[in-house]
Amino acid sequence: MNHQPNTADIQFILHNVLQAPAQLQALAPFADTDGDLMAQVLDEAGKFVADKIAPLQRVGDEVGCRFDGGTVTTPPGFKEAYAEFWQSGWAALSCAPEDGGQGLPEALNQVLYEMLSAANHGWTMAPGLLHGAYECIRHHASPELKAAYLSKVASGEWLATMCLTEAHAGSDLGLVRTRAVPDVAADGQSLGTVHRLNGTKIFISGGEHDLTDNIVHLVLARLPDAPPGPKGLSLFLAPKWLPNGKRNTAVCERIEEKMGLHGSATCVLRFDEVTGWLVGEPGKGLGAMFVMMNAARLHVGLQGVGLLEAAWQKTDAYARERRQMRAPGPRQGNHEADFIIAHPAMRRILDTQRAWVDGGRVLAYRTAIELDMARHHPDDQRRQVAQRWCSLVTPVLKAAWTDQAFHGGSDCLQVFGGHGYVSEWGIEQILRDARITMIYEGTNEIQAIDLLVRKVLADQGQALHALVAELLADLATAATTTTAIDCGG
Repeated sequence: MNHQPNTADIQFILHNVLQAPAQLQALAPFADTDGDLMAQVLDEAGKFVADKIAPLQRVGDEVGCRFDGGTVTTPPGFKEAYAEFWQSGWAALSCAPEDGGQGLPEALNQVLYEMLSAANHGWTMAPGLLHGAYECIRHHASPELKAAYLSKVASGEWLATMCLTEAHAGSDLGLVRTRAVPDVAADGQSLGTVHRLNGTKIFISGGEHDLTDNIVHLVLARLPDAPPGPKGLSLFLAPKWLPNGKRNTAVCERIEEKMGLHGSATCVLRFDEVTGWLVGEPGKGLGAMFVMMNAARLHVGLQGVGLLEAAWQKTDAYARERRQMRAPGPRQGNHEADFIIAHPAMRRILDTQRAWVDGGRVLAYRTAIELDMARHHPDDQRRQVAQRWCSLVTPVLKAAWTDQAFHGGSDCLQVFGGHGYVSEWGIEQILRDARITMIYEGTNEIQAIDLLVRKVLADQGQALHALVAELLADLATAATTTTAIDCGG
């Protein structure tokens, strides 16, 4: 059974629970984004995902990416689906119109990627970093670099990577050793001073593939006079193909054999005198890169929601057609009593995961709306409140829902019994694919450190207390409203 995005549930939460259209229309860039437009976009997104992306889920896992002499071939159908994705404008959904984007709210973009991740996590890894790379280049690159690369990344015509990790430097990026040496004698091709990058990066998603004509690598490296630690890191843009048409000297040495995500190439990239250009200021590369990282963490939280939704869908369908012993209790004309969905133990598993999915959507969609508020609201205080919400909630969302995607997905597999352990039904693939979400873009343990050390202790808990007070006030208002409705008020 291929995944079918549940757009009715998604729209109910956006429209009825969060009143997203009214909130977003109050922001100048989205004045014309009413409920009808949002519904139309989501309906079309659901159709595209169901028709073009979901059917590639199994082939992506069974065939996977193939490595041959430095080149990577993606699974059958992946390249054609990606071409249709970016040419149809989905990659540019929330990018600024002046950069070739559609200028729609980030909330819609995040929902799109939830659908994509649920349908085919491996395929979705390819465009998953696009918007973060777009924001990084847009806010930190020179005008010359923006002119050469921004619109191509915004449209998705060119994909991008985030080259941080090294064999000895995972969570502790201060240990990065890749070097960048200025080469003032080299032809900068009107993009500024050339830097020669040398080093090796590992775990680079999409570091090499056949989906696009070019790949834009964003690379953390050290200048010759850089101090040790994270303050010595700078960020560089190093494309696979240079503006003069020559191939850059980055080499894919191999792709990893992995537990899951076989449809996504996880590459080891060797940089040998690679041509690159500085993005932003020297020594401030980590700050520029975190524009990508923060966007990716919300995206990964929604991957958890989407993967759990995919597991629930398969499990619910299976439980409604699997006949075993009748559920205890009188029949009372209940046709479902003949199927395992009527058994309390199975019902508990399904209802628990459904609650996690619905709760995750409320939290994640609210966070996406707050991102739009932080960027576009005219009132500075409201922007600060929105930024506080995103800062505190994003690590919670990333850690809690990726954890539940794996453990809740395992519970869903239990409903299948032995059939869940074999590949025929597809539930075991979801479980294997989901496991990585607890690790990448900052492990869930790193999320805990980030929340406590950087977000709570940094201001002695003032922001957290303010957020909790707001939530309690919202609950009190909701309780008063419910009581008035119950009393006929």
